[in-house]
Order: sequence, then structure tokens, then C-alpha cells
Amino acid sequence: NLSTISICTLIYYGFQISYLFDRVNNIGIVKNKISYEENYLRNRINHEDNLVVIYNRVPKTASTSFVGIAYDLCKQNKFHVVHINVTSNNHILSLSNQIKLAWNISQWDSLKPALYHGHFAFLDFQKYGNNKPFFINIIRKPLDRMVSYYYFLRYGDNFRPYLVRRKHGDTMTFDECVINENSDCSPNNMWLQVPFFCGHAANCWKPASKWALTEAKKNLINNYLVVGVTEELKDFVQVLELSLPRMFSGAVDYFMKSNKSHLRQTIQKTPPSEETINILKQSPVWQMENDFYEFALEQFHFIKKQIQTQQKFIYEKIRPK
Repeated sequence: NLSTISICTLIYYGFQISYLFDRVNNIGIVKNKISYEENYLRNRINHEDNLVVIYNRVPKTASTSFVGIAYDLCKQNKFHVVHINVTSNNHILSLSNQIKLAWNISQWDSLKPALYHGHFAFLDFQKYGNNKPFFINIIRKPLDRMVSYYYFLRYGDNFRPYLVRRKHGDTMTFDECVINENSDCSPNNMWLQVPFFCGHAANCWKPASKWALTEAKKNLINNYLVVGVTEELKDFVQVLELSLPRMFSGAVDYFMKSNKSHLRQTIQKTPPSEETINILKQSPVWQMENDFYEFALEQFHFIKKQIQTQQKFIYEKIRPK
């Protein structure tokens, strides 16, 4: 019953609903519908060809697996994938580099549509007078991400096993590190996902900053198209395919048939003991990072449910009788 659909839904589904109305009207209206559909599709194609998506990748969250999908799809779907390599793996850009990056991405028309990716904190493009791109990201349970990174620095991964990592030769387990209160496993090392979403302000990078947590949540809601979680990577890919088919058409099928779901795994990793987990969960940093993770997870589930409901509505309304 169309009378029960909200105004926003009617606007969003204008194309599909016009199809339903035309089925019960005369030929003249059908001709008008065709003209409308042509204009709709032409405008949509022009808009999508200028699409810019930025993935400011949080380390050790399955970001390599996801970017691998984009690299493999870009030729088929005719878009560009550009890696932003930040000097010395610094997640914060200088003020001049922030301006240059925002300007270059906004003005580089020959590289549109494009997915830009790199390990850097959120950047407010509108602050520098540029158009707002679509931001996406993936986050992970904070303790899992920290443990994975700890062992990654010692043993590397199966993606590039020949590389010697910074802590190569250090065989201390994560449990032993926590017991000895070494800096490598300090709770402050978990303070990464919140500042990545908070941005470039000084307070973003102060461990356990309540202000940073609030800003990170605001940015996630107001500036990110969708934020998935490592534990539900397939669903994240599905949401992107349904939301941005210009880039991600066929992504789920490719993800399921390829090895991209487990492209990069730490070679050796010992799960932490319950005692270690309980120690780290007492820290304000874990509590805030976990708060942010749970907030992002709830929002992702909300978006996923909406888009799946919408797709079901479209299928049921326009499928042949």
C-alpha cells in the first residue's frame, strides 16, 4: 500500500514507483516515463562518474583484503584505485599536506571515479573549501586488533612473508608482555581507531580523551557513508555493492570465489589468556575504544538492515507477475 510509505521513501524510490504507476496508466504516460527514466539514468551516470571514495584504512582490520577486491574490480568496473602513501607511516598529515591532499583529490577529474586508500586520520575536505567525498572504513574489536599487530611486528604475515618486521626475533608472548608491563602491550597502544575517526586535532591523539571519542562518533555518523567491522567483512562488501554499484558491482561474488576473505593473516599468533584480557579491560583506553566499536557495530547493523529491506521492497514490487 503506497499510502503507508514515507515521503523520503517515495523520493528515494521515485524510479521504481513511477514504473508501478505506469503499468496501470495509458501509453502517453508510459512515453513520459521512458523520457524520465532516460534523464534519471543519464544524470545518475554523470554523477557516479565523478564519484570519489576515500578509505582511510585502520591498520590490522582486514584492510588489505578489502583493497585487494577493489584492485581486482577496478578494470571490470572502470574506476581508479589510488594508494596514498604517508611518509614514515605517520597517520597525521601536516597542515600543508592536508590542504594539498584535499585539493588534489577534489580537482583530479581525470582520475574519477576513484577509490583512494591509505593509513591516515579522517580529513575534513569542506574545511578547505572542497567537495565532500564519500568516506568508508572498517574497524575491529580493539583488543583483537592490538594482539594481531603485536605478533605482526614479530612474525609478519602470509601476504609478504619475506619481509623482516621491526620486532623480528622477539619471541615474548603477549601474555608475558602484559605481565612484565612492557610498552609494546601498553593499553595506550589500543588508542588508534578512535583517533582515526576523530581526525587531526591534538586532543584526538590523547589516549582516553572523552572529547576525541565524542568527535569520532560524530564523524562516523555525519561524514562516513558506511563503516563495517572485520568480523562481518562479507556484509560490509555487500552493503557497498548495493550502495555504490558503480564501483562495487560484483564484489560479493568475487569476494566469495576468491581468496580475498583471508588475504593477509599473521603467521604466528597466541591468543591472550583470560587473565590478560581482564587486565586490559580495566583500562580507560580499552573501555573507550570498545565503546566506539560497539557504537559503530550498532550503526552498521542499522544500515545493513535498512538496505536489505529496501532491496526486498524493490524486488517484490517490480518483479514480473
